[in-house]
Formats: sequence, C-alpha cells, structure tokens
Amino acid sequence: MASLRDLGLSEYEARAYRALLRTGPTTAKDLSRASEVPMGRIYDVLNSLEQHSLVRSQAASRPKKYVAVEPDAALDRLLDEKKEELRTQAEQYESVVDDLSAELDAGEPVDGQFWTAAVGAEEATDLLLERIAAAERRVVVVAGAPATGFDLGTIGEQVTAELESALERGVEIRVLLSPATVDALPRSVGRRYTSELADMDGFEVRTSPNVDGTFNVFDEIEVCIEVPHPLSADEPFAMIDVKDIDFATSVKEQFEPRWADSELLTF
Repeated sequence: MASLRDLGLSEYEARAYRALLRTGPTTAKDLSRASEVPMGRIYDVLNSLEQHSLVRSQAASRPKKYVAVEPDAALDRLLDEKKEELRTQAEQYESVVDDLSAELDAGEPVDGQFWTAAVGAEEATDLLLERIAAAERRVVVVAGAPATGFDLGTIGEQVTAELESALERGVEIRVLLSPATVDALPRSVGRRYTSELADMDGFEVRTSPNVDGTFNVFDEIEVCIEVPHPLSADEPFAMIDVKDIDFATSVKEQFEPRWADSELLTF
C-alpha cells in the first residue's frame, strides 16, 4: 500500500501527521497520545513536519498548538521535494558518468578478432544503437534491403537520433541506401534527415541500385551485419557484430567503388 514513508517521511512523522488530520488543532502532549509517538520524540517530529511545511503551529497559545496542512497541499509539497531530490541525484550520477568516461578509456584497438550476435528485433536494435553510440571517427551505413522483423518507423527514428548524436561529437557518417530501402522508409524519417541531419557537417546520404546486404562499419575496425531469418522474412532477424581490422578494411574497400558510383539522395 502507498505510504507517506514513500514520499520521505519517517514512521513517527507519518503517524503524527495522520493523527493531526484526525484530531484537528492539538497540543504536542495530546498528539503524542493520539499518534503513539513517544513524548520524548514528539517535538522533534513536529519540528521536522514544520520544516516540510506539513504542519502549522500557533505559537501564541499556551500550551502551543499544532494543525495539519490540508492533504492535497501537503502531498504536493512532498512530491515537489522528492522530485528535487531525484533531480539532484540525477545530476550527481551524470557527473559520475562524466568522470568515469574519462577514466575508463578503452584505448586504441588491439589486433585480434571478436564477434557477438544479437537475436531478435529488440536485441539487434539495442546492439546497433550501442555500436553507433560507441563510434569515434567514422560510420558507414549500408542498407541493400528494408530491414525485417521490426517497425521501420520506430527503428528509423532511433537510429536517426543516434546518428545525430554521433555527428554532434564529430563522427563522419556516410549512408548508402538501395531504392527499395528508400521507398520503405517512413516519411517521418525522411523529414528528419532533411530538417535535422542534411546540413550537418560530415553527413551524406546516397542511393544506388548496386547495393547488396545490410551492414554498418564503425571506425574501420568493426562491422555489424544484419542476418535475415533463413525461413521467414517477417520474423525477427539477427545482428552479428564482428571486430576485426582486416575484415572491416576489406568490407570498406568493397564499399568505396559503390559509394563513388552512387547518387546524392534528396527526400
């Protein structure tokens, strides 16, 4: 069940506030009995509730009396405090991430091979977005056929947003699409290319009928390859990520002449 403790009050504070709602204006002594908060703690509890602006006091009366702020106003104040607390925590975590990003530098790639695979639309999408986010210098995107197994509108928007972030940090991006892929892209993706990416430095989209396969090359050391389902084009696909400098170089060498023969794409 929902509790005032979920919004930051202690058990004694929650008891005292609820009791004040029942009793109306009352003294600390009477509130201690009504709320079962020990008399030795009741003044500290009431002071804390006043600091939260959940209780008002009548200092002129003898003995001093207290009254609860109306629940709607009290809950709004507790919610605002909790939001501010969470915002501060988020800023602290962001600062930690910034510090760790500089500390946990992966360094220069070493020779060797490593590959991994993600099966299913969601997992494959996460892998692709992760690798775009990790790119530091250059990204090549090649789509010879519309991707299968997921909503092109959703994935298109997600990829476009990640490409935009990469461009903002200085990554060069070249995108080569087949006519079939261009026709399959939702208009929202085309509009975003036109309005947000087309004029950014280091970004270019071209089209060519001589495009086979769907893959991405990252920093000339890593290749993500889309693998369609062998029996059903409508079922989720897989994405294989290969880190191999020789393989990535070979793929890029085959990409270059197709890029040179392609045409600039306008949406």
